[in-house]
Amino acid sequence: MRAVVVGGSLGGLTAALLLADLGADVEVLERSESELEQRGAGLGFLPESSRYVEERTDTDVAAISTATHLIRYLSRDGSVLADFEHRYRFTSWNALYRTLLRAFDRRRYRLGCEVVSFALSEDRVELHTGGAQAWRADLAVFADGVNSPARAVLQPEVVGTYAGYVAWRGMVPESSLGSGTRALFEDAITYYVTANSHILVYPIPGHDGDVRPGGRLVNFVWYRNYAEGADLDDLLRGVDGARREVSVPPGQVRPVHVAEARAHAEARLPGPIAEVVCSTEAPFVQVVYDVAVERMAFRRACLIGDAAFAVRPHAAAGTAKAAADAWALADALAAHPDVPDALAHWEPGQLELGRSLLERTRAIGRRSQVDGTWRPGDPELIFGLRGPGR
Repeated sequence: MRAVVVGGSLGGLTAALLLADLGADVEVLERSESELEQRGAGLGFLPESSRYVEERTDTDVAAISTATHLIRYLSRDGSVLADFEHRYRFTSWNALYRTLLRAFDRRRYRLGCEVVSFALSEDRVELHTGGAQAWRADLAVFADGVNSPARAVLQPEVVGTYAGYVAWRGMVPESSLGSGTRALFEDAITYYVTANSHILVYPIPGHDGDVRPGGRLVNFVWYRNYAEGADLDDLLRGVDGARREVSVPPGQVRPVHVAEARAHAEARLPGPIAEVVCSTEAPFVQVVYDVAVERMAFRRACLIGDAAFAVRPHAAAGTAKAAADAWALADALAAHPDVPDALAHWEPGQLELGRSLLERTRAIGRRSQVDGTWRPGDPELIFGLRGPGR
């Protein structure tokens, strides 16, 4: 079987690796001219996200991730409000990407290949990239992200819905923080909940992959409401004057907004968390969207990951969902060698999983950003793909 995976991020790489392991002839088409880096900074390392590393590589998961044993909540004065024992693992986008990319045949990872059109027939998929190059395959897997061009062709009626808030994100070397702040965050994912907002802080591998205390990064995610329209548009207009749709990358958030966020942090957040926010050199912004498709399978093509369902980050399961789509696809192809038949068996379960996860993350977001019903220790808030802690 010849397969083409469109999109070389985490979900696309996982799909490509699993298809190659089945014996397929796989090409990855990535539109970026260079290898990818630092998308989203920290990641919850759920079992689905780490499964390929654990089962199919010789990399020790502990070598590319950090472990925490506590869920911690802070009071406004910076004291510990509550601790709950719960184990999580976290990694960085870079660490996981590099690990997966090392496992793939780099000659088949095609950079600078943006798919500009494609056509489906009963017996093949034909894709065209810039320069009029054609790629023919038995299967096309579109893992091309939240603004998926493939989805726009296959399901043009599906559009992303703005959730009403964004995630401010950033990271700072653990070694640059005060000793008290470092100790507070060392073995915990730490939350602070305030009116119509919450922020979480946790350790991730350092820029060089160091996972030892003191050599790591401390990562924050801060959810803040912005009205759709002028307020959001102004935030998303970068230093270069371009308005972004999904994220404003590090270095492009305008100084006026960085200064406002730091002033708000100093005035409203617990001191240790404010120290992390204000010490971050180049914070960035990700817009929170909901995307849900009605179909994921189209004869010899399919949508996976954010191309099918973009879910709010509150379950830490976006990467896990993409990986789960890829594993289920490999299982379906192993059981049903005919591609359309395999996709027909694969689709219902992945649609159900995507819808369930989207609804759960919407509910969690409403509790924090709208209803004010987020309660420390509530088991419904535990990370997980298939449910809290699952």
